[in-house]
Amino acid sequence: MPARTAGPLSQDWAPVVVHKRAAKAADARDPKAIAAAIRAGAEVQTVRKHDAGSNRKQANAPSLNTRKLDEEHEPAALERVSSEVKHGIQKARLDKKMTQAQLAQLINERPQVVQEYESGKAIPSQQVLSKLERALGVKLRGKK
Repeated sequence: MPARTAGPLSQDWAPVVVHKRAAKAADARDPKAIAAAIRAGAEVQTVRKHDAGSNRKQANAPSLNTRKLDEEHEPAALERVSSEVKHGIQKARLDKKMTQAQLAQLINERPQVVQEYESGKAIPSQQVLSKLERALGVKLRGKK
């Protein structure tokens, strides 16, 4: 048996420190994390976005029709889609054998928008008319 040396025994171990990972922004939006924070009594901030999910391109800028209404002293009817334009949209769509929903998907608008343009109830928007002209390959605005 080998002989042992007399002396103090020592361990040469370094301490190990375990840290939690930093919270990410995605964790703050997690429904489970929000519910846990509410249960723990932490302050939770909620923000409702103005015009979220709407199809308005310029939420802050007043539209041309709004400005016209503000400048007028007597109530006036807003300009609607003309019968030539609504018939042109419908004829071009039917020539391409598309439904209103397919056309709406092609121009990235809701089907209700195409329906309102074809029925003549929509207030004309240059952006939507431009999309319709490109998708259908017809001229809807200006001189013919």
